Amino acid sequence: MNLLRIRELVRKEFLQLFRDRQNRAMLIVAPLIQMLVFGYVVNYDISHIRVALADHSHTVESRALADTFTGSNIFEITHRVTDERALDDLLLRGRIDMAIKINPDFAPRIREGKTASILILADGSMSNMASMRMAYTASVIDTFNRRMLRELYPMEMSYGRIDARIRTWYNPNIESRYFFVPGIAAFVIMLISLQLTSIAVIREKEAGTMEQLLVTPVRPYEMILGKTIPYIIISLVQLTAVIIVAIYWFDIPLAGSIPLLFFTACLFLLSTLGIGLFISTISSTQQQAMMAMFFFMLPFFMLSGFVFPISNMPPVIQWLTYLNPLRYFLVIVRGVFLKGVGFEMLWPQILALTVLGGIVFAGAIARFKKRLD
Repeated sequence: MNLLRIRELVRKEFLQLFRDRQNRAMLIVAPLIQMLVFGYVVNYDISHIRVALADHSHTVESRALADTFTGSNIFEITHRVTDERALDDLLLRGRIDMAIKINPDFAPRIREGKTASILILADGSMSNMASMRMAYTASVIDTFNRRMLRELYPMEMSYGRIDARIRTWYNPNIESRYFFVPGIAAFVIMLISLQLTSIAVIREKEAGTMEQLLVTPVRPYEMILGKTIPYIIISLVQLTAVIIVAIYWFDIPLAGSIPLLFFTACLFLLSTLGIGLFISTISSTQQQAMMAMFFFMLPFFMLSGFVFPISNMPPVIQWLTYLNPLRYFLVIVRGVFLKGVGFEMLWPQILALTVLGGIVFAGAIARFKKRLD
C-alpha cells in the first residue's frame, strides 16, 4: 500500500468535489434545510385546533361546554354557524379541523340527569392528527362532565381512587423534534455518502479520466480508499454540524457518549459506502446512478422506523427491516441522544451494523475490483 498515492487520490477527489459550485451548495445548504424541515415543519405536536360550533341549545350549559373547549388553549372556535350543512362545507374546504353540533335538548337532558349527546365531526384525512385531536376532545368532554356532576350533585362523595402520577422520561414535553432531529444525523450521512460515492466513479468515466487512472500504478484497493476516504470525512463533518445544530439550536439533549456516536457512524458508513460503490459499478451515467440511489434510499427510509413504527408493519415487512442498516443506526442515535445509553445496551445494533457493513462493503469492493481488472 502506497500512502502517497492514496493521499493524492484523496486530494484529487476533494479538489474535484469542491470545484463544482453545485456540490458546495449541496454539502453546506442541504443538511441545514433538512434540519429546519424536520425540526420545524415535520411536527406531530398539536397546539391549535380550528373548531366550528353549531349551538342549537343557546343555554348556560352549552356555553359552558364551549368555554371548556376554548379554555384548554388548544381549541379555537373560528366559526359559529346555525346550519349543519355549513359544518360539512367548512370541513370539505379544509377551513376547520373539527366541527361540534349541540342539540336543542342538550341542557334539559343534563338537568334531568340524562345523557345528552353532541355530534363531533373531525377531518380524518390525516389519521394520526385526527386521532390525537379526538383524544384531546375526549379529555375536554371528560373535564366538562366532572364539573357538571359536581354542580348537579354537590354532596361529598368519598371513595377509593387511583392516584396516577405520570412521568415521561427522555422527552418530558412529548415534543416531536426530540424524535425527528436526532434521526436527521443518520439520514444526512446516509444521503451524502450514498449520493457522492455512487457518482464519484461515474464522474471519472464520463470525464474520460478513468482510463488515465487505470494506466497509472494505482492499485484497485488504493483507488477504493482514495474514493471513499473523502466521503467518510465529509459525512463525519456533516454529522458534527448536525449534532451542533441539534444541541444549540433545537435544544435537544445529548446525554450519551459522542465517541460512541462517531464510532457507530463509521460502522454505518461501511454499508452506505458499500452500496454507493455497488451503484457505481452497475451504472453508466450519473442519471442512472441517481435513479439507482433513490431505489435504495426510499426503502431504507420507509423501513427504518424514522417516521413509521416498525411494530405496525406487516410481519413479512418487519423481517425485511433487519436488512436495513438505517434501522439499527437510528436506534443508536436516539439512544445516545435522549437516553444516554452505552455499549452495554446498544451492542446488538452495533453487532448488526458491523456484520451488515462488512458483508456489503466487502461485496462492493470485490465487484469494483472486477470492473477495474
